[in-house]
Amino acid sequence: MLQVSNLEKHFGERVLFSKATLTIAPGERVALFGRNGSGKSTLLKIIAGEDTPDDGDVSTPRGYKIGYLKQHLSFSKDTVLEEVCSALPGDPVAEQYKAEIVLEGLGFSEAELALSPTALSGGFQIRINLAKLIISEPNLLLLDEPTNYLDIVSLRWLENFLQSWPGEMIVISHDRYFCDQVSTHSALLYRAGFRKIEGNSQKLFERIEADEELHERTRENREKEIKRMEAFINRFKAQASKASVVQSRVKALNRIERLDEISSDPTLDFSFVHSPFPGRFPLEVRDVSFGFDADKPPLVQGLSFSMKKDDRIGIIGKNGRGKSTLLKLLAGELKPLSGDIVSSPNTNLSFFAQTNTNRLALSNTIEHEIQLVNPKLGRTAVRAICGCMMFEGDDALKKISVLSGGERSRVLLGKILATPSNVLLLDEPTNHLDVESVMALTDALEEFEGSVAIVTHSEEILRRVAKRLIIFQGECPFVYEGTYDEFLDSIGWEGEEASAGAKKKKKPSESRNQKRERAEQVQERSRALTPAKQEVEDLERFIQKLEDTVETSQRELAEASSNGNSARIQSASQVLAKARKDLEEKLALWEAATKRVEELERVFE
Repeated sequence: MLQVSNLEKHFGERVLFSKATLTIAPGERVALFGRNGSGKSTLLKIIAGEDTPDDGDVSTPRGYKIGYLKQHLSFSKDTVLEEVCSALPGDPVAEQYKAEIVLEGLGFSEAELALSPTALSGGFQIRINLAKLIISEPNLLLLDEPTNYLDIVSLRWLENFLQSWPGEMIVISHDRYFCDQVSTHSALLYRAGFRKIEGNSQKLFERIEADEELHERTRENREKEIKRMEAFINRFKAQASKASVVQSRVKALNRIERLDEISSDPTLDFSFVHSPFPGRFPLEVRDVSFGFDADKPPLVQGLSFSMKKDDRIGIIGKNGRGKSTLLKLLAGELKPLSGDIVSSPNTNLSFFAQTNTNRLALSNTIEHEIQLVNPKLGRTAVRAICGCMMFEGDDALKKISVLSGGERSRVLLGKILATPSNVLLLDEPTNHLDVESVMALTDALEEFEGSVAIVTHSEEILRRVAKRLIIFQGECPFVYEGTYDEFLDSIGWEGEEASAGAKKKKKPSESRNQKRERAEQVQERSRALTPAKQEVEDLERFIQKLEDTVETSQRELAEASSNGNSARIQSASQVLAKARKDLEEKLALWEAATKRVEELERVFE
């Protein structure tokens, strides 16, 4: 087990920990939450012995082995497989299979195992460190953002692996769903201390919210009592006859402990500005193909779909398959080798990509950079957007050149907030955001009235936002007319033996042809059912409006009749008669449309 006692850590006047205490009992897997910069990573470094506290100590049992996922890269072997095998606690030759299993799960191909670690991208080099950490079999795992650089398939493998981890673990991640899946306890680095409970993050945040409400009520009641006692003392302190009573009140007042008002941490406040779109399809993709290398198969081949004006499209797949490339094609930054991408004249598109931080002018201030995208905004409006992005007050006057990568990403998001849009193209927008900010972004995407196409490896965002998918799997990407869970249940990720809904339960193996046939059947079902269901929903909206009109007209008719207003009686009667006639027609159409949906569902079932 691990015991952190009375931990103190300061950076200048900033206090990270003050008499902070945290215990990790045997078998506990703890998800650690906290705002960016609150000290989560510093805690892991202190536990791993890579940093020292100002006071307090960290104690572990004798022989207790700690494994820490380092972002620092240092390799000594010639191949990826040899590098990972060097971390095996036993015979590297006899236990090589363990390294191969972990590397395959983290997305390494057989050919990549023979490559030099230095020949791989930075993301895959981080995965090598993660693989070495896992197979070294420590008692305690310290994982600082382990999901960074992992695609969705590797992330799901890591999730399954950590769920069965027998030792202790502390994990930090902006992916709240991932944290909840792999942890037994949740902890928050909160006001320079730790709050830890058994259970998931929702339970933790609800508990803290309740505690803060109780604290504030208690503080307000104490302040009222203090003011009442002070008023009594000031009123009677000059009267000799009240001296003993006044002195008693003074002593009682001195015994009251005053509570500080709880300050709220800055939170990103996302609210995308919607630019109305009068048509149906802001973007249409017609038989598009694209690739960078003529000697290799294209990344995108024969892709066709229409983006509706309120669409929610999740773009998913392994890294390096072309997801970001597709967004660049949609944004017009790349041109298709064949096919067309047609944009409506009324389409107002905003594109967020991590690589776009290179386009920020380093000499500009944050305020100026945001102002440039919408000169109509006054300084007050621009400063408000800066504040939403956590650049409050004079922080908005910082130059881009002094900002971190995460801060520059927030500037890009601020520029999108300043731009009225009806199409959002977002490439991994949650990188560099903490859990609270990811939640705020997800809420804003749900509320946005326009279209969204998002590349993400977050299964929580996919479940909350995406209504259709573009899946990079197999020989070429394809459109899936359904939700992420429906995809997992009907097709699933290649190489996975369990579905998302029952990961422990084995599924009968399917051949490649069977999987393709199943996928085609599911898409055919979606193509048939989606417009039929949409017709039912449209009719239900019409019926609701007509029912409201009937109700309003009936009230107006009754009021006009009681007042003897013949003109209003005639007008209300005409409106009521037409509404009733239209309502009867729409109800008949709704009944027929509902039957069609039921018949289609029976056919495909």
